[in-house]
Amino acid sequence: MEKIRVLVVDDSAFMRKLITDFLTETEEIEVVGIARNGEDAINKVKQLNPDVITLDVEMPIMNGIEALKVIMEDSPRPVIMLSSTTKEGAENTILALQYGAFDFIAKPSGAISLDLVKIKKELVDKVILAKSSKIGKPLDIKNGKNIVLSPQKYSKIDSNRSGISVRIDKKMNVRKLVCIGTSTGGPRALQQVLPKIPADMNAPIFVVQHMPPGFTQSLAKRLDSISSIHVKEAENGEVVKAGTAYIAPGGSHMKIIKTGTSLTIKVDQTDIRNGHRPSVDVMYESLCELKEYKKIAVIMTGMGTDGSHGLRQLKQTGSVKAIAESEQSSVVYGMPKAAVGTNVVDRVEHVDQIATAIMDFINSDF
Repeated sequence: MEKIRVLVVDDSAFMRKLITDFLTETEEIEVVGIARNGEDAINKVKQLNPDVITLDVEMPIMNGIEALKVIMEDSPRPVIMLSSTTKEGAENTILALQYGAFDFIAKPSGAISLDLVKIKKELVDKVILAKSSKIGKPLDIKNGKNIVLSPQKYSKIDSNRSGISVRIDKKMNVRKLVCIGTSTGGPRALQQVLPKIPADMNAPIFVVQHMPPGFTQSLAKRLDSISSIHVKEAENGEVVKAGTAYIAPGGSHMKIIKTGTSLTIKVDQTDIRNGHRPSVDVMYESLCELKEYKKIAVIMTGMGTDGSHGLRQLKQTGSVKAIAESEQSSVVYGMPKAAVGTNVVDRVEHVDQIATAIMDFINSDF
């Protein structure tokens, strides 16, 4: 059996030793080298040609972000970032995902985590998964605001949609909402979907991205800065508004409930589902109760089956159109494959066409 060859990069000798020990305990993995900083890592990549790299974010001489940019430009391969949960660490992690990192792991207690054993299984699982993943060049998001599907009638600041709560119109019964579930590879996928949604979108968007606490706020801010619609981390009890994308807070489930004539968000820490909190299934199941709404449900890249059970329920309880990301564009074809396997998916699209599919359904009478 050919082993997965890994390069471990961290400025701490203690952390390098721990990570190396964790990985080499698995027969499928071989640590072929270590590096002390980003500059050292770039040289070792050229010398050793590893299959997967674990890369610390915060290092002297050349940090992980700078090294990642060079690696993804010169010799792209799966890179797993190890990050602290500080505000700066979270922002750098989101940046790393934009630059092409496969995924990240949050260190349990800062740069030197004596309790790193807490993430041992996650680390091993992600290294194995990374070996068979699809890795592309860094995203060019500089002109993200210009990639839209229809002419912008309103800016994000003065849009006549801003501040309008989503209410249930019993006479019309045509209210719609969009619900997106994603995991590994999701931040990059979201950066190819949300910036293409027009500012005058007359529907809310709910997003579950599998992430630990401390990272989703940075993700929301990044997406908001490149999108015409408003993107934010969801808050418990807030009233839902059209033209806004709400991202479930890391470590919490997000449910959407009817309160009077409006929709409100409920955030809680109820039991983990499918190994995740937030869970796509939990969000989808809450939407089953909103009979007055037509739903556009989207499942994108990620490992596992989260979202498939909820998708079946959505289809059984209301008017729903389902979109799954294609195998060709998925970084990990787990969640979309499970969704397609339910036989209730209406369209399978490459990630760069998912926004078009969403708007097709928004503008149709299904």
